[in-house]
Amino acid sequence: MLHSRNIKHADLDTIREAAGLIRAGNLAAFPTETVYGLGADARNDRAVAAIFAAKGRPQFNPLIVHVRNLAAAQRLAEFDALSLRLAQHFWPGPFTLVLPRRADCGLSLLVSAGLDTVALRVPAHPMAQALLLAADCPIAAPSANISGRVSPTRAEHVRAELGDRVAIVLDGGACAVGLESTVVRVSGGKALLLRPGSVTRYEIAAIAGDVEMVPDAPDALRSPGQLASHYAPALPLRLNATRAEPGEAGLAFADNIPVGAAKICNLSPAGDLTEAAANLFAMLRELDSGRFTGIAVASIPRHGLGEAINDRLLRGATR
Repeated sequence: MLHSRNIKHADLDTIREAAGLIRAGNLAAFPTETVYGLGADARNDRAVAAIFAAKGRPQFNPLIVHVRNLAAAQRLAEFDALSLRLAQHFWPGPFTLVLPRRADCGLSLLVSAGLDTVALRVPAHPMAQALLLAADCPIAAPSANISGRVSPTRAEHVRAELGDRVAIVLDGGACAVGLESTVVRVSGGKALLLRPGSVTRYEIAAIAGDVEMVPDAPDALRSPGQLASHYAPALPLRLNATRAEPGEAGLAFADNIPVGAAKICNLSPAGDLTEAAANLFAMLRELDSGRFTGIAVASIPRHGLGEAINDRLLRGATR
């Protein structure tokens, strides 16, 4: 049996090792600028099915497929003019486009969860790019954690979540962004925001004009990350809290600190939403591992990256 207990520093040799494992149908976890991904050959039905099995992930929730560049993406999906402009502006980076699948794309149908679309992303992280080059295939890669749990932003988070279910974990340090990618689909010449992320709706609007936020649709998911209950720690979250209940830990932001919390983690003492996004999942994990009755979460601004942070917290609080 393959084991992930020995996390391996991501260098040229271990990246080649991980690429070989992916080509052989195994799972490999790797860093991106957003979170750690659980990667498999997106053309291999059994390998993609292994992602769902490892995560306990509902098969109606589509997977994001990572590719090296726009040219590789165009071999897998159809781009209209607006989708092309968005890709050219935001790729590589923490930005996913949901696009019509090409009939001859060769991707497993499981990555699309039975839909006629595919979610594609070109990651900016150099180790993710090196893995895509070495594997020479599109890599399906949701976050490397049990489905519905807090996403991993460090290699040790992957080991704690998945253990022996992944063949290798490439350690590239902490993820810089710390939130999953923004997900957009273009329909009728308009950009539809399916999942907020570090590329904000205002940045998208600068390219696309009006941006429509699409509500969750659990019975007909169009995108990864649209389950209402998602990104959930084991402890209950209580949002917009100014005071902690007995036994609760506190998740603070700047000067918004729940009074009386048994333990406090501050997403950003300086009130920096970028810092808060990068710290979100790691701090939720830290508080979730303690002997607390719940987590009191302070109010966080909803502008810019705050929209994505609040989206994740609301999903985490949904039971």
